[in-house]
Amino acid sequence: MNMESDSESPTVVSAENLTKVFRDFWRRPKTLAVDGVGLSIRKGEVFGLLGPNGSGKSTTIKMLLGLLKPTSGRVRLFGMDPARQAAKAHIGYMPELSHFHPYLTPRETLRYYAGLFNMPAGLRKERTEYLLERMGIAAAANRPVGEFSKGMARRIGLAQALLNNPDLVILDEPTSGLDPIGRHDVKNLIKELAKEGKTVLLSSHLLAEVEDVCDRVAILREGRICAEGRLSELLERREQARMTISGISDERIEALRRELERGGASVTVDHPAMTLEDYFLETIEKDSAK
Repeated sequence: MNMESDSESPTVVSAENLTKVFRDFWRRPKTLAVDGVGLSIRKGEVFGLLGPNGSGKSTTIKMLLGLLKPTSGRVRLFGMDPARQAAKAHIGYMPELSHFHPYLTPRETLRYYAGLFNMPAGLRKERTEYLLERMGIAAAANRPVGEFSKGMARRIGLAQALLNNPDLVILDEPTSGLDPIGRHDVKNLIKELAKEGKTVLLSSHLLAEVEDVCDRVAILREGRICAEGRLSELLERREQARMTISGISDERIEALRRELERGGASVTVDHPAMTLEDYFLETIEKDSAK
């Protein structure tokens, strides 16, 4: 995660007053899905687009990709209209639901999509084998995709999104259907992509996962942005302070608490805890080492 994102970095994604109205058969306005959304995402950022179901996240992403035409407003990717082939060549996209031919293997699937990019045969093979290994599916590379669980299919979807080594990676609910180990792997992958200088736009309703990887977020509700900013600024509670002290007895903790309260402070004492995900991963790792 690029915690010190350079404000002078080039703008990769720009959306101004983005609006989408879906109409019925008679062209009458039916649903205002996105209402005046503005976004600016810079090179190397991990940006989270958050919101409950029906908030307009997927519709916004489809407009950014040029898959839906805005009713009004403007989108630019790398300074270009997203409908231009020159812009699409720099994008990797994993939709919320991926559909692959059930009788093809992961290796065949990735080579097929690589062919759509007109990759030379040597590069096609190289990228396929690299991503099979990076996504942890090399051992199952020759099994039909139709036999895979949803979690394994998501790994193929991630590999497919990275085939063209994109500068902008757009992930719609990337951890849907993954177990805790799979979610952990995806979060690590997102952090690695940011370190490589890639820009990642992540749409999710799983807030704990977004908190782990995103530099900035925008929260959508009913098609509008109701909050936006750096996570460090949005989540910090400046009116409170927390100290973590190691190697101290309960008696000394109690004495310190009483001293602080005599000075007029309101003190709550607890012990730090790891997240359930961290505990799960640690337990699995310890057990596998036996």
